[in-house]
Amino acid sequence: MLQINDDITIADWEITEQFVRSSGPGGQNVNKVASAVELRFEAARSPNLSAPVKSRLRRIAGRRWTLEGAIVIRAEDTRSQARNREIARERLVQMIRAALERPRRRIPTRPGLAAKRRRVESKVQRGKVKTLRGKVTGEEP
Repeated sequence: MLQINDDITIADWEITEQFVRSSGPGGQNVNKVASAVELRFEAARSPNLSAPVKSRLRRIAGRRWTLEGAIVIRAEDTRSQARNREIARERLVQMIRAALERPRRRIPTRPGLAAKRRRVESKVQRGKVKTLRGKVTGEEP
C-alpha cells in the first residue's frame, strides 16, 4: 500500500516493480547487480483516482504514460536497490499529488493606462532611433 494523502491510497496490485541493470559508470558492479527500478503504476485502471485527476496525471506524466494507461518510472540514481525503490515510489507520489491539485482558473485582465502609455512611449522612442539610421545628407569633408 502506498499512502498518497488522507483519502487516497494505492493498492499493491496497481504497482509492479521490476529490477533491471543500471546504465552508466559503476565498474564491475554494474554488470552483476540489478539495482535500477522500473516502477509501473496502472493509472488508467486505478479505482482510487477520479477521471479529472487521471487526465491531469496523464499530462504531468508525459512520455512516461504508456498506451495501456500505465505510468513507468525508472530510478537508477543510487547503487542501492532499496534506495532506488524508495526514490521511484516518492516520484510517483509527487506526480499524483501534483495531479490532485486543481489548477486555478485564469481570469483575463486588461493592461492599465500607465502600461499602455509606457508601451506607446517605447514605440515612439524606437521609431526615433530608426529614423536616425537613415542616409546622412549634407556636406562631407
